[in-house]
Amino acid sequence: MMKFLIMFLFMIPLSFKYKLYWLNQFLYFIMFLLFMFNFSFNYLFMNISYFFGCDLLSYMMIVLTMWICSLMIMASQNVYTKNYFSNLFLFMILMLLISLYCTFSTMNLFIFYLFFEMSLIPTLILIIGWGYQPERIQAGVYLLFYTMFASLPMLISIFYLYMINDSLDYYFFNNKNLFFFYISMNMVFFIKMPMYFVHLWLPKAHVEAPVSGSMILAGIMLKLGGYGLLRTMKIFIEIGMKINYLIIIISLIGGVIISFMCMRQMDMKSLIAYSSVSHMGLVLSGIMTLNYWGMGGSFLMMIAHGLCSSGLFCLANINYERLNSRSLFLNKGMINLMPSLSMWWFLFSACNMSAPPSLNLIGEIILINSLMSWSIYSMFTLIFLLFFSAVYSLYLYSYTQHGKMSLSLLSFKMITIREYLLLLLHWLPLNFLILKSEFLILYL
Repeated sequence: MMKFLIMFLFMIPLSFKYKLYWLNQFLYFIMFLLFMFNFSFNYLFMNISYFFGCDLLSYMMIVLTMWICSLMIMASQNVYTKNYFSNLFLFMILMLLISLYCTFSTMNLFIFYLFFEMSLIPTLILIIGWGYQPERIQAGVYLLFYTMFASLPMLISIFYLYMINDSLDYYFFNNKNLFFFYISMNMVFFIKMPMYFVHLWLPKAHVEAPVSGSMILAGIMLKLGGYGLLRTMKIFIEIGMKINYLIIIISLIGGVIISFMCMRQMDMKSLIAYSSVSHMGLVLSGIMTLNYWGMGGSFLMMIAHGLCSSGLFCLANINYERLNSRSLFLNKGMINLMPSLSMWWFLFSACNMSAPPSLNLIGEIILINSLMSWSIYSMFTLIFLLFFSAVYSLYLYSYTQHGKMSLSLLSFKMITIREYLLLLLHWLPLNFLILKSEFLILYL
């Protein structure tokens, strides 16, 4: 695993010194390919070097990280054409990739914590440096302090775990039945997911972030919370039986409330950000059931949501670059101007509501099974959650594509090949991974 880290470090002068924007992106794809040759088809840790090593769970998350980071460069052409500190931008993406790679490939909880917190800094710089509105400072502060608020208790609980366990390696964990330990260890993951009640940083951060910031937030950063819970839940099996039901109730009812919030949003990015909270509520509920279906389905859903949500943010940005507005009142009648883009809007909206053959569908089916086997009463919230996810996806699609065109559309530039390719590279893995979806559930 260290050889890939050394490869990333060799890219630092390339991204910072020379003006080779598209070469950078090409190298990301090359690294993705090399990493795929190294793929682990095994739930055990492989390619172990010092405290780095990968099992199937890590591999899928690193593959997703590399993919999303390369697409972030592709989506941010404006940074390059306007020479808006493009070298620094590339450097930030590379730092983000290195920190996320180390987060997912480590086998030690403290090193995980270290890089988990490190990944916050480049994201913050992306939002504050390349964001659109003056409110981006406030959004950055929200993002930073929501995470920092819960990260110190987690650090203390990691030290406590080391004191009683003499090891922080994942495979040496055993059951600990302590309430405060549970809360202080997992609260940072609940905020990162984000769980309802601690989700307010997410819509702010998404709305103010540039397209690359939104893509990494939706694609990877929300998944850090789920990944952390999947790693640490084996410590909390006994106490989890007693208090996980509270988290499930909050997540499911919160998901329904957030779905109602989605249906009254007038900002496209805000709507997609709130839909992320709704979907991740379902993922969190699945993990908290502590059964095989829940754990497998939640990971499937995380990968699916990462690709789908990132693609929707790209679509919203394509419209924003042409109209300079994300308002649903102005983004109307696009089917008259760009019918082919309208097809992409439909495909991603369909994936967002878990239509076949998307990966979201199989993830939701498994999660419904897990929650229904946990308690039959969860059916009442699931009905509304799944129905309203279709409602707000269709609302987003129909409002942007149909209706009377705005007069601001009289001056307009057509969609480019780069943007089609960007959407295709989100859509293909999202709909073809269903053919090999066992790799997303066999890690348990």
